[in-house]
Amino acid sequence: MTASRTTTAKVRVLIIDDSAYVREIMTEILRGDSGIDVVGCASDAHVAREMIRQLNPDVLTLDVEMPRMDGLTFLRNLMRLRPMPVVMVSSLTERGAEVTLEALALGAVDFLPKPHLDLGTTLRDYAAELVGKVKAAAFAGVRPPGTSSSPVPATANAAAKALRSQAAVSTTNLILAIGASAGGTEAIRELLSGLPADAPGTVITQHIPKAFSAPFARRLNDSSAMCVQEAQDGQQILAGHAYVAPGDSHLRVERYGARYVCRLDLGPTVNRHRPSVDVMFQSVAQATGARSIGILLTGMGRDGAQGLLEMRTAGSPTIAQDEASSVVWGMPGEAVAVGAAQLVLPLPAIAARLMALVAAMDITCASRSA
Repeated sequence: MTASRTTTAKVRVLIIDDSAYVREIMTEILRGDSGIDVVGCASDAHVAREMIRQLNPDVLTLDVEMPRMDGLTFLRNLMRLRPMPVVMVSSLTERGAEVTLEALALGAVDFLPKPHLDLGTTLRDYAAELVGKVKAAAFAGVRPPGTSSSPVPATANAAAKALRSQAAVSTTNLILAIGASAGGTEAIRELLSGLPADAPGTVITQHIPKAFSAPFARRLNDSSAMCVQEAQDGQQILAGHAYVAPGDSHLRVERYGARYVCRLDLGPTVNRHRPSVDVMFQSVAQATGARSIGILLTGMGRDGAQGLLEMRTAGSPTIAQDEASSVVWGMPGEAVAVGAAQLVLPLPAIAARLMALVAAMDITCASRSA
């Protein structure tokens, strides 16, 4: 879904945070951009409700932890009564990660971590990120809870768990590589929920902080027939398993004989990100040649487009999520623009098409070896 508003109008923002200091710093950052107008600040959800009615903002920034009514309760009510773009501001803790991931499931567009120490300096360092996320949110597709095109199971069923066990020691013969950013936590969850327990080994790069990647992997594991975990350096990539890049490391794929393994590194940021989707896709292209499938989902910016093009050039099928089903059509849109995407599909159609491609690739491989 894509929000309808003119590109020339200023983005009207309402800041909701119980800290006066945070409200001051965020106001200063956002008002420093000529394309943003901070129309007001609210210290709690009750004040915010009335200000939303009076000021009609385009975007909210919402603190996760607030007095009287917490951010999740407020967001749940907002998405039920008046869905609108929301950027969550959350602490870099495991508790903050769990709550933020739940907020994204409830319909928040994106999030900005709130550090504990040296708050003013760090938020100023985040100025470009904050401005970019607020502007992207103004044009984002808002998906209230319950609008997912395919249901996400709460846990893997017994049959799927049995297949997990069978695949647990199976070397994967091809790689699925998934990249995403804004809107990606839920898009990836929906995509993985449509894949079988014996799907090819899968690597995932989602733009996410270090404290968030392990809880994100657990959340995916709970809703997928595959076994999903945070990637470890040197870990063999197995069929029926998916590996999430840690929030502070690039995830690369390397080949050793008939095996593929995960490699993590703390190299420089690429496209302002670590982990970077481009880094992962490029390594997959080099390691697998045509024995992989690249999938670029919703996200802000252009990370992943060049890497997806390298995968396509190497002979691998490539898929970009379409604009209508993307929360933000930045990354997949850029991939389409540079000719990196062989297929452009709505999110609900990607899992089935993926498995059809896998089946065709397996048949081709079998016929060549016969």
